[in-house]
Amino acid sequence: MESAKHAGDAAVAVSKAYGVDTMFTLSGGHVFPLYDGAVHEGMRILDVRHEQSAVFAAEATARLTRRPGLAVLTAGPGITNGVSGIATAHFNGSPVVVMGGRAPQSRWGSGALQEMDHPPLLEPITKLAFTSSGADSIGQDVETAFRTAGSPHRGPVFLDFYMDHLFAPSGGHQAEPLTPSPLEPDPSHVASVARLLAEAERPVLVLGSDVWMDRAEEAARDFAESWRLPVIPNGQGRGILPAGHEQLVTRARGTAFGQADLVIVVGTPLDFRLGYGWFGGKEGAPLARVVHITDAPSQLATHMTPAATASGDLSLVFWSLGTACGEAGVKPDRYAPWLEKLSLAAAASVEHDAGLLAADSDPIHPMRIYGELGKVLDDDAVVIGDGGDFVSYAGKYVEPRRPGHWLDPGPYGCLGTGLGYSIAARLARPSSQVVLLLGDGAAGFSLMDVDTLVRHKLPVVMICGNNGIWGLEKHPMQMLYGYDVAAELQPQCRYDQVVTALGGGGELVTKPSEIGPALRRAFDSGVPYMVNIATDPQIAYPRNTTGV
Repeated sequence: MESAKHAGDAAVAVSKAYGVDTMFTLSGGHVFPLYDGAVHEGMRILDVRHEQSAVFAAEATARLTRRPGLAVLTAGPGITNGVSGIATAHFNGSPVVVMGGRAPQSRWGSGALQEMDHPPLLEPITKLAFTSSGADSIGQDVETAFRTAGSPHRGPVFLDFYMDHLFAPSGGHQAEPLTPSPLEPDPSHVASVARLLAEAERPVLVLGSDVWMDRAEEAARDFAESWRLPVIPNGQGRGILPAGHEQLVTRARGTAFGQADLVIVVGTPLDFRLGYGWFGGKEGAPLARVVHITDAPSQLATHMTPAATASGDLSLVFWSLGTACGEAGVKPDRYAPWLEKLSLAAAASVEHDAGLLAADSDPIHPMRIYGELGKVLDDDAVVIGDGGDFVSYAGKYVEPRRPGHWLDPGPYGCLGTGLGYSIAARLARPSSQVVLLLGDGAAGFSLMDVDTLVRHKLPVVMICGNNGIWGLEKHPMQMLYGYDVAAELQPQCRYDQVVTALGGGGELVTKPSEIGPALRRAFDSGVPYMVNIATDPQIAYPRNTTGV
């Protein structure tokens, strides 16, 4: 860019150079020059009804497209409203740049509207949080933000601008996007992992979100298939092995993690979702040895000592590990009895659950919803989960057929992501079905952004599992104390009428036989449409306390 009318032009031009095509925002005067820059540069401006949705949409854009997402927030409450979205991006390792407005430097300290020093608030949940120093530095500062967000390990960056700097003339900035050099894994670390595989009889390979984000899905699938490893996906690792693949043993998760002698976890933390990295020990089996492989050394587990670790570009890790396995004498046939056992366990689980997926019980069993949904989902559908108990079923009964078509809040577990994620999914996958699975509790966080879907003509099918309670809290509290408080919601609340009032479509479903036809009407409608399904509040998703 040779010149800019004002610093907002420079900021937007650099953003476009880094692949950004949409600015997610909620209107605010502190950032008007960024909007003006978007108009000059032909960038889409998508305005939402709550700043959290702008950040969630930017984060989902990054996760679906593997290009950086951009959210623009006005000063003060505009930025504090976006904090949960920024924290979610931090825990998910999503390359998001959040640009904020800031009271004028010429008035700083005198009590200007929404005057607040934002970076100290955001430093703990970003890779970098800083204030641009002047109009002529804004282009370079924006480039620093995008480079930082996209380098391993990816994550959000926050950058704010003094209002008077943003409105001031700027000389512009010629952006020079650089692809980070891939981090080569240490050969000795890779060799250690291969030796463990050579010794193992019951290995399990866990593929996490960073496998997708690192563009390593093909290398991961090739490695798993070449060495005949049972696979359990996690987060956006779902779909790397498609639904129905013989090595996909998600439905035998308990047996796999409980009886494995080696668990190789790639691209995801050893957190509560994976029992904090403790596997094995069931039915007389010893504790499993654990391997942790990450895209950057900073992501390796520190709360335990794995048997082996490796870090680097995950495609390079898988390719190197394949070579090392050959050198270590790994024999895939050795795992055949184990894989057969898990396949049989998975098949038994499918058979066991078939009745509930077709249950005619009244009130509706939540599993019946997933039984009906599976009949109408296309291979390239994008499925989004935003909820607690109801969405827990999705993790078990919705198996994507392609990578990059599943979104959940990730380890931070923030409710309210769904509408922002849906906005981004409809833009990123314009020809695919987009399905948002909402608990009725989660619906209360962001349902007003149906207005955003309607205004911007973004059809999404919303399915609300409406049991009239906070299910993840009510049942455990009853178990602990024999009573519950603060766990009730309005039974059969008409969330569908909220959607209709905002310009979409919807209906309430109270009988199992109505679910399938209602879903078909939703997909055929061509508008944001909610199927609000009243489910049995007495039924809780069966879970244990270890995450395994």
